[in-house]
Amino acid sequence: MEQYPLIIIGSGPAGLTSAIYAARARLQPLVLAGISFGGQLMNTTEVENFPGFPEGIMGPLLMQNMIAQAQKFGATVLYEHVNEIEVSARPFSVTTNNSTYTSDSIIIATGAEPKKLGLDSETTFWGRGVSSCATCDGAFYKDKVVAVIGGGDSAMEEATFLTKFASKVYIIHRRNEFRASQIMQERVTQNPKIEVVWNSTVKEITGEQTVNGLVLEHVETRQTSTLAVDGVFLAIGYTPNTTFLQGKIDLRPNGYIDAKGEIFTNVEGIFVAGDVEDEIYRQAITAAGAGCKAAIAAEKWLGGRETVIRNT
Repeated sequence: MEQYPLIIIGSGPAGLTSAIYAARARLQPLVLAGISFGGQLMNTTEVENFPGFPEGIMGPLLMQNMIAQAQKFGATVLYEHVNEIEVSARPFSVTTNNSTYTSDSIIIATGAEPKKLGLDSETTFWGRGVSSCATCDGAFYKDKVVAVIGGGDSAMEEATFLTKFASKVYIIHRRNEFRASQIMQERVTQNPKIEVVWNSTVKEITGEQTVNGLVLEHVETRQTSTLAVDGVFLAIGYTPNTTFLQGKIDLRPNGYIDAKGEIFTNVEGIFVAGDVEDEIYRQAITAAGAGCKAAIAAEKWLGGRETVIRNT
């Protein structure tokens, strides 16, 4: 088994920022990026709110630049999926789909995945009209009608992006008001291609070879209605990628890592960064900031000179 001072699990803004800082500190980190690398920004078009890019930057390009920057300073990046970690003794071990590695410390930055509706028809039509990535699949819906399910910033962003291709975009929301930020709401309400269907949930996705409609239920009257659409995009929340951590470190009831002071787990030498812990902000810049903190804390811990105060 190959031994590293630090293993970073995850390759979104949190993991890669950790890698940049750790590599510059000469920790020679191993980044286990996953088979699908880059986190949620790989499914995003133009990022307008990441500091330093006044004209914006494409999400995938930002992540590719972060990988190149980490590698420039000496980080090793492997595109392997982590199946299990063992933390009962040091060195810790991390088992992937390809090999097992050991390390003196770990930073967990595995992020979170979009939630699904849980319908059989959703599974049936996944990839044939049902998607969670407008950036990936939006171009297939040129001059067609699509629906976005959700009411947060992600739903607003997905709907706005889809208007570049679709002739009509419905937003299906189970409440009578959005939880999205005001600026995102304004973009939606001012876009003539977007129509909001309030107080409604999706009961069924219909179609033959591909999606052709939705069966909706009004949350108050329980009356059902149909809506003709050619595609459905889900934006209804996230599930943290922590299945492999169960029984290893402390998790909250909803599966997010239960961290102290944002970055400390209950196991000495294991740190956390990004959306796998943060269920409030979920921004690239907050994830990157947490990645910076985790790398600095790991470097100090490995050097036996930790000055960061725990449990704050």
